[in-house]
Amino acid sequence: MSKHSLFAKKKIDASQFKNGLLERNLTAAGLTAMGVGAVVGAGIFITPGIIAAKYAGPGAMLSYLLAAVVCALAALCYSEFASTIPLAGSAYTYVYTVFGELVAWILGWALVSEYLFAVASVAVSWSAYFQNLMAGFELHLPTALSAAWEPGKPAGVNLIAGIVVLIVGFLLSNGMRESTRINTIMVGVKIAVIVIFLGVAIFYVKPANFQPFLPYGASGVLSGAALAFYAYIGFDAVSTASEEVINPQRDMPIGIIASLLIASLLYAAVATVLVGVVHYTKLNVGDPVAFALQLMHQNWVAGIISLGAVAGMTTVLLVMTYGGTRLIFAMSRDGLLPAVFAKINPKTHVPVANTWIFAVVTSIVAALVPLDKIAELVNIGTLFAFATVSLGVIFLRRIPNYNELPQGFKVPLYPIVPILSCILCVLLMTQLQMTTWIVFVIWLVIGLVIYFSYSYHHSQQRM
Repeated sequence: MSKHSLFAKKKIDASQFKNGLLERNLTAAGLTAMGVGAVVGAGIFITPGIIAAKYAGPGAMLSYLLAAVVCALAALCYSEFASTIPLAGSAYTYVYTVFGELVAWILGWALVSEYLFAVASVAVSWSAYFQNLMAGFELHLPTALSAAWEPGKPAGVNLIAGIVVLIVGFLLSNGMRESTRINTIMVGVKIAVIVIFLGVAIFYVKPANFQPFLPYGASGVLSGAALAFYAYIGFDAVSTASEEVINPQRDMPIGIIASLLIASLLYAAVATVLVGVVHYTKLNVGDPVAFALQLMHQNWVAGIISLGAVAGMTTVLLVMTYGGTRLIFAMSRDGLLPAVFAKINPKTHVPVANTWIFAVVTSIVAALVPLDKIAELVNIGTLFAFATVSLGVIFLRRIPNYNELPQGFKVPLYPIVPILSCILCVLLMTQLQMTTWIVFVIWLVIGLVIYFSYSYHHSQQRM
């Protein structure tokens, strides 16, 4: 295929895996902590109640497990790519190899929106929880600095949301060892808080609350799974670390699959205990875990839960910001974005300029735009990536030098698993609101303008 083709493919050979610019210092344990950090956020204290009340009843645990199965299929496909092509960029790099530049750009640009808007939306939620903790000490921000402007309200900025993103950017700019250590500590705190809740609440479970088990039928479980799926978004950020893993052939599959397994067990456990304590019809509240604790007269745990929520969202901010910067680094290294995004600091082995630019832009969005407006693009970009990577495994095994690449993890039941994963992801995409599709198309049009005006002419494939 001509290098001038819009679908020119990225050539991969084993020598590229030994001479990367990024430092290899991550292990399977660090990757697993990253995955759990990205997947298990404040949502674990919120979504189980909504799914139980509106969709699945006491069968909410089945919705989480079903969503985990769909994610697991995509995780298997990611694992094969990550162990065979251990380079930064995750889905973008994989697709560049098997489908060519234009498809890779479209997918990469979609993922930029996922990471950027995911970080901004989590920062807004982090701000809300943090302000609640401050209120417990009678500390309050002026209204103009506590939330972004919305129609009908006075002008304002969400100061805390903007600042926390900049702090995360500072941590990441100082190197992966320090960031990974902080992430691991936060993940430990988060899991400890969840275990405390389960340990306290399990003694208040009433078997009668599990009847009827499926009040909305099997279709309710499926609808609940569509919502629960989004609780798992973020595990793909682990694959962006391929170029910084000591032994990617072994550690990448372990990190991706282990983090998903741990997250699914935690979600299912919280959902099970929650509906056992409170009848599912009463759980359609903004904070069902706090509601359950009030019914149990265990208010002392509420403060611990708030601490766990803040720790949970902090890890999400760290991992998703990391994923976004490494994606942009890979696109810049290929010439599709300005070279400043691929410049590595020789001391920290981190793309510092890239990290700060991403943090500043995301900080501005988090500070100025309301939550409901910035959350719309997160889900569809991820599902698009999952579907494309799943299908890409079939084409990966057909590239001319496939046998010369590292032979790490391979998807079982090939090609059934990749095809089934792709179909299920597309099916979930069809369930998204029309507004989300319209915004997604507008974002892609902006991306295509950038590609044809800049990226196509600077691509390393055409040099």
